Amino acid sequence: MPSPSLIGARKHGAVLAAAALLATATAAAGPVTSATAAPAAPVPPRADCSAAYRIEQKLDGGTTWRMCWRYDTDSGLVLDKVTYQPKNQNTPIRVLTSAKLAQIHVPYDDGNAEYDDLTGAGFGWGLQNLKPAECPGGTITKVKVPELGDVSGLCTTTRARGHAYRMANDEGTKVWQSQGKDLLVYTVNKVAWYEYITEWRFSSDGTIAANVGATGSLAPGDYNGTDGRGWPIGHGARSYATSHAHNVFWRLDFGLDGSVRDRIEQYDSKVTAPSRNGGPTVKTTRTPVTRELAGDAKNMRWWRVVSATGKNKDGHQRSYEIVPGPSNTHAGRGFTKHDIYFTQSRACEQFASNNILDCGRNAPDSVDKWVNGETLTDPAVWVNIGFHHIARDEDQQPMPVHWQGFQLAPRDVTAMNPLTPADLADQNGAPRLGS
Repeated sequence: MPSPSLIGARKHGAVLAAAALLATATAAAGPVTSATAAPAAPVPPRADCSAAYRIEQKLDGGTTWRMCWRYDTDSGLVLDKVTYQPKNQNTPIRVLTSAKLAQIHVPYDDGNAEYDDLTGAGFGWGLQNLKPAECPGGTITKVKVPELGDVSGLCTTTRARGHAYRMANDEGTKVWQSQGKDLLVYTVNKVAWYEYITEWRFSSDGTIAANVGATGSLAPGDYNGTDGRGWPIGHGARSYATSHAHNVFWRLDFGLDGSVRDRIEQYDSKVTAPSRNGGPTVKTTRTPVTRELAGDAKNMRWWRVVSATGKNKDGHQRSYEIVPGPSNTHAGRGFTKHDIYFTQSRACEQFASNNILDCGRNAPDSVDKWVNGETLTDPAVWVNIGFHHIARDEDQQPMPVHWQGFQLAPRDVTAMNPLTPADLADQNGAPRLGS
């Protein structure tokens, strides 16, 4: 069984969450305080929110990301009205209307404990104060959290990611290369012994990455997994830490180019065996997803969200491809069995499990039960990334961060690489020989 202190901490969080629901309390941003000196952000073309709630960053190659943020006592950090503006793009391109965590579901292998850390364990009240060393070169913003007051809990900073691209000409006389930087936006929330880093990463090539890192400590009361459902931690064959899963869900409302009528498409590629006189062939098929779907990741399968209104300069429809990271799907609950869900967006359907909002009498409270074949006119996207945590000696003490997440990769958002150097800008289509 989990330790009494762990159970108590999670129950206390659940009581706070219920009180917050009754009071309909949502926290807001306070004044911004800098961890280090940072240059003033330029004024965006259109202010989608007040300065206290606005994040704006110009990156390498002239790309600018803009977004609004808020803090919810159940979801934690929420990003709204996310836009991407590469160089030579006159106006920002709306990518996401809203993006947030939708649940962290934690079932233990012995069946004696199962938690919904967002809506049942006080995730939002666990926002941690960050020190300047935790936000290197960035800005720490204060967040007002009900019953806690101001918490210096939101970091915005930039971080090098290595090569953005590299290309040498055929003669070896010239190399085009660029070192990229990402905008990082993150918070840390403590739930009992675990601490969750909610990270959003925005790259200059238009890619968005969503990650949750789990760190902190293994719960000391769980060192009883001697029934074959744990791993020995400490001296000898004792202190068996009970194995468990972290099923992390995100909820995304895209709104590409400002329209909610995005389309969903699924692509599958089939490889044939080599023919007698040739190699194997590959055929890729597109399947429009017009109705709600619980999708399963398979080899050579992917999904994209397609803009209903926007096209790039080549006349191709803008879209974002969903790229899941490594995942272990947990088959114990209906909502954890699938890797991705597309549902008709509803204001009351916000959490993948233990949905605490009122959707009407006898309404189901998990995302799998919302998939009932309804036509998609305003799709919400739910991504599930699972991790089966079988502890190891190296998990103590403190526990190294283990990450779960996915990417949103731009597909035809711009006609060329948005970081293309000026002397290659004429090579749209078949490149000239020798570059």
